[in-house]
Amino acid sequence: MEQNQNTNDPPQPRQVRPVEVKENAENIMLGKPTLSSETNKENLIDIQPQAQNPKLETDSMEVHKHPHHVTHKKKWPEFLLEFFMLFLAVFLGFLAENLREHRVEKEKAKQYLLSFYEDLKNDTSRIIRLVEFDENKIKALRTMYNCYDTVSANLQSTECMGELIKHSRSNRGFVVTERTLQQLANAGGYRLLNKEDADSITAYENAYKAYVDFQRTVFQSSQDNVRNTLNRFANFKIIAPLQLTTASFVGDTADAKLKGPLMFIKDRQLLNQWFNELGMYLRTANGQLNIMLQIKEKAIGLLRFYNNKYHFEE
Repeated sequence: MEQNQNTNDPPQPRQVRPVEVKENAENIMLGKPTLSSETNKENLIDIQPQAQNPKLETDSMEVHKHPHHVTHKKKWPEFLLEFFMLFLAVFLGFLAENLREHRVEKEKAKQYLLSFYEDLKNDTSRIIRLVEFDENKIKALRTMYNCYDTVSANLQSTECMGELIKHSRSNRGFVVTERTLQQLANAGGYRLLNKEDADSITAYENAYKAYVDFQRTVFQSSQDNVRNTLNRFANFKIIAPLQLTTASFVGDTADAKLKGPLMFIKDRQLLNQWFNELGMYLRTANGQLNIMLQIKEKAIGLLRFYNNKYHFEE
């Protein structure tokens, strides 16, 4: 009688028959059920120990390391590529932001120029009326030579002086529209403009400053001299209608005709001084007219320049 096998001994693996393996493979391919689960378990027990090999897996991990694995050591081309990609991203972002700011500044500069363009149209309209006022003044003052002969011959014949007094007692000054000029100066808007546009605005502003300087010095001094000398010999009741009436922007509404002899005292020396000062006043009036015509020419030229360049009227 054979001796019983010790129950504590581990079970011996069942040998897998080639026929069973072949049948299972065919059943899987045909979609049929495989052998019994017990048989599959036994096959797995026999096959798995042979498939697992820790040494082979370790060798495979050492040979095929992923670039992002913690144990992977980067080579210098990889560092260079990452640096280049980072630099490229930052640089492209900088270019995009710079392009956006440039577009915003360009649009803001155009708004400044459009505003200045509208100011120029207002200035031009006012300059045209002021030029007309000065031309009428100069035309009237040029009659002083005949009037001087008349009054010198007879100090009572002063009626012709009324027209001279009317056109020498006041002035119409030009004030530039400063809305855009102040914005450009206070907000640093000139830096947004290109050189050609900025220089054109500066040239116009300088022409106006020259006019203001002439007004405050030469012209105002000549105006004061004529007034002061006239007050020394003029009869108040005769000259009052010219002095008390108001004047409009485009002309003088006073009646130029004197209602009687003007001279309160018969002083030929004062009369001669007044006509001399009136001659200087005529000269300064001509100078003012020439400056105004230059400003007018600049304003019209700038209107044409900006409209051709930026098509503001379209």
